[in-house]
Amino acid sequence: MPFGVMGGQYQPVGQSHVLTNMLDYGCDVQEAIDMPRGLHYEGVYQLEDSVPAEIVEGLKKIGHKTTSVVGPLGGGQAIWIDWDKGTLTGGSDPRKDGCALGY
Repeated sequence: MPFGVMGGQYQPVGQSHVLTNMLDYGCDVQEAIDMPRGLHYEGVYQLEDSVPAEIVEGLKKIGHKTTSVVGPLGGGQAIWIDWDKGTLTGGSDPRKDGCALGY
């Protein structure tokens, strides 16, 4: 699967998030990219507004400092290659401009 997630400090975390969402949680490529995002940076857990309130409260209860980020954390595209079916499935992040193309 060729893929990339941009976003400065978030970039390596974002790549891990996409893979974890697919491999550990069974998301398809688009679902994996669409999931709410967070980044622990300089002692504060920066969370997108799409992170559910109960998750934010749970993080605070166990001692995390949280803040809501202005704008998205990163942006990514991916193309899942299914060799058995002979298909390509693209996923593109709605947070940013861009698209996933394959042929």
